Amino acid sequence: MKHGYIKTAAVTIKGRVADPVYNGAVICGKIDECLNAGAQVIVFPELCITGYSCGDLFWQELLLTQAKSQLLRIADHTQRKSGIIFVGLPLAHEGKLYNVAAAISNGRILGLVPKTAIPNYNEFYEARYFTAGSEEPVPVELVENEAVPMGTRLLFSAPAMPSLVIAAEICEDLWLPAPPSTGHGLAGANLIVNLSASDETTGKDVYRKALVEGQSSRLICGYVYASAGDGESTQDVVYSGHNMICENGTTVAAARRFANETIYGEIDIQKMDAERRRMNTFVTDSRGYLNLSFFLRQQETELCRIVPRLPFVPDDLAQRAKRCEEILSIQAMGLKQRLEHTGCTCAVVGISGGLDSTLALLVTVRAFDLLGLSREGILGVTMPGFGTTDRTYDNAVKMIRCVGASFREVDIKEAVRVHFRDIGQQEDNHDVTYENSQARERTQILMDLANQRGGLVIGTGDMSELALGWATYNGDHMSMYGVNASVPKTLVRHLVRYYADTCQEEELSAVLLDVLDTPVSPELLPPKEGQIAQKTEDIVGPYELHDFYLYYMVRFGFAPSKIYRLAQLAFAGIYDNETILKWMKIFYRRFFSQQFKRSCVPDGPKVGAVALSPRGDLRMPSDACAQLWLNELETM
Repeated sequence: MKHGYIKTAAVTIKGRVADPVYNGAVICGKIDECLNAGAQVIVFPELCITGYSCGDLFWQELLLTQAKSQLLRIADHTQRKSGIIFVGLPLAHEGKLYNVAAAISNGRILGLVPKTAIPNYNEFYEARYFTAGSEEPVPVELVENEAVPMGTRLLFSAPAMPSLVIAAEICEDLWLPAPPSTGHGLAGANLIVNLSASDETTGKDVYRKALVEGQSSRLICGYVYASAGDGESTQDVVYSGHNMICENGTTVAAARRFANETIYGEIDIQKMDAERRRMNTFVTDSRGYLNLSFFLRQQETELCRIVPRLPFVPDDLAQRAKRCEEILSIQAMGLKQRLEHTGCTCAVVGISGGLDSTLALLVTVRAFDLLGLSREGILGVTMPGFGTTDRTYDNAVKMIRCVGASFREVDIKEAVRVHFRDIGQQEDNHDVTYENSQARERTQILMDLANQRGGLVIGTGDMSELALGWATYNGDHMSMYGVNASVPKTLVRHLVRYYADTCQEEELSAVLLDVLDTPVSPELLPPKEGQIAQKTEDIVGPYELHDFYLYYMVRFGFAPSKIYRLAQLAFAGIYDNETILKWMKIFYRRFFSQQFKRSCVPDGPKVGAVALSPRGDLRMPSDACAQLWLNELETM
């Protein structure tokens, strides 16, 4: 439960149709198995105590009596056990039969959630037996003088983890135009469980998966779906045990169909709550709901989930290609609109031969193509300085020529030397003034060239540099439109790679691949033996770490201790704990101290869920103190 994680399980039993005693024993065994695995929310299929496919046997008094007896037996089995368990059974009440999910914890039956959507079409004929349950809870006496509430408007929570709020629905309920879980989510439930017995037909699994993922996304919640499988009657249909655990639209775990698998998945309740707090349109109101408490023992949830190293970059190659194409389109469309609005037919881009300026040039080319403008209206400017190497210079020149842009070279060394004399800076003093003077000289040149041509200076800096403040104020920090402003460094690399793979221009592709192979550097210090002497990641740290920290801090507001825990999983075997912690401290110090640079960044298009524009996603004071965050890091 540390950091807001709760481990859940979706269980499909190998039961027997119409044998509650046998099924009760199997369920008890599975509960122990799941608890031993650390699960604290355990979900079984619909009508699992009797089997879903009993047919007219549901009218048999003996079956119903034994089902209730086994429910009490299962409840007794959970005494002194932490967590909450959901099992399904048929329950007779006041002359009607209901299909219910029973919530059990620590030897008690907390509540009964009835199915509201009773299908009676195609292969389903549940209305022959069952009555739709009511929303308002009503008392049901399962044992003498002890009433249990039955109704759909039940919420389950635990004092040990007050942020966790659970609600239940049953199978067909999810397939409705307005599922009960929608109301549950709006009442505050951030974990929905579904006890199901969905039969299998060709292609149904795809739709079912879309429903579960979609509902978890709409409600910004965890969703545990447990379905019947092998053991049900195959008289007319087959059940596959298609169990799923989803979190805000993403599948955390999924069972192999036709295998009766028990699956486990940790749901990040803290992340769900962070998302809901951010969305002011997601308004909760629990009036009309009954909140029932269950027993949950404090324990640390062992994380078994895969934590991606590059949260901004999809692992799946097809998805990555789609994402890259989409981002390039957003960047180009943003610049296209700005060029159209200002009436500019010229764009000025400083080309260093590095990744960021390369991406900015490629985006500018796209924008000009969209406008039907000649690429000669793009002025690619290379500005060799004290740190420029032959490799980056040659790549810059080749790239400008390859895309058909106009070329201009302005050597800045003499102008910077004059400036050094004016301010009394010694050329052999390679301090921050030595570096920033070059960056500001380059920006001045670009701005003046743009003025000469009535054009716009296209910014090249990326979001990772903005996060760290790794930009010269009023130097490369400034432009007239920053196309890379919300693209993290780890994604810049993949965008350039995608362009190289798809441009179908052999010479350009070769140049782009060499740019990708070049160390990241501002090239402001003299080279050593012709090679780049100043490598950015040696100074500020690996960008893959900083992008990881940035994603979880800004996107979800996670505390440093939680991000550190996730980073340990994501970068296991790549960086040791000391290295991860070292660069985390640097990230937080720089992120807070450099906000003043972000407070006045140029316009630029937002491309993803994380952005740092002071006019959009990050309204942060420039004088905010980092001590609270750094103090937590000191305790680790």
